[in-house]
Amino acid sequence: MMNEHTAKAFDSDLQDLTRKVSEMGGLAEREIADSIQALTHRDLELAMRVIASDPTVDALQREIEEKAILTIARRQPMAIDLREIVGALRVANDLERIGDLAKNIGKRVNALEGDFQPTKLIRGVEHMAALVLNQLKLVLDAYAGRDIVAAVTVWKGDEEIDALCTSLFRELLTYMMEDPRNITFCTHLLFCAKNIERMGDHATNIAETVYYIAEGRPLIDERPKGDTSAFSKIIAP
Repeated sequence: MMNEHTAKAFDSDLQDLTRKVSEMGGLAEREIADSIQALTHRDLELAMRVIASDPTVDALQREIEEKAILTIARRQPMAIDLREIVGALRVANDLERIGDLAKNIGKRVNALEGDFQPTKLIRGVEHMAALVLNQLKLVLDAYAGRDIVAAVTVWKGDEEIDALCTSLFRELLTYMMEDPRNITFCTHLLFCAKNIERMGDHATNIAETVYYIAEGRPLIDERPKGDTSAFSKIIAP
């Protein structure tokens, strides 16, 4: 049982962890938005800024890990308090991966050469990215408010993103089969689409973490998934 002083210090540690996770989440949201804008407008300068910002996200993750380890060592938390710390670590890990995926998209902007840029494909990528960004915003709010209902809503919403990814994949294949000159562009766009789909998976992971923090048990239902079987066979995770 913590004394009053220890309890206040522990609360301060948790607040600091939550603040750092929130800051990291804001950076991840910006990286997604900027990487997609750089991709759709072929803005190399913006793409380079996305790549350059990734070390900041990585540094925040390390700070969260160090803070969490020190808090566990000093406070010896139990039950829900320990779940709060473990949850912060999990969320930080998913946000770091989202940052990496945004960086990957930024790296491909320079490779998108030529005049081939069908509006339908670009709009499809933008739409999928907008859904993922909305999912991330919702789940970060759910984390901040320990909102199980919102977290489960995000968890269920991943299926729509998967379905969009599969649809886009099929369209890209069609363009590649119609004209071999489209293959390079479509291949890069295909990998970008897969990166966006994976961002959605990480948002879903965060939703599961919110549920774990609040309920003290994992969300054991089978995760809803769209038909990505063909896509997954060609692009390994």
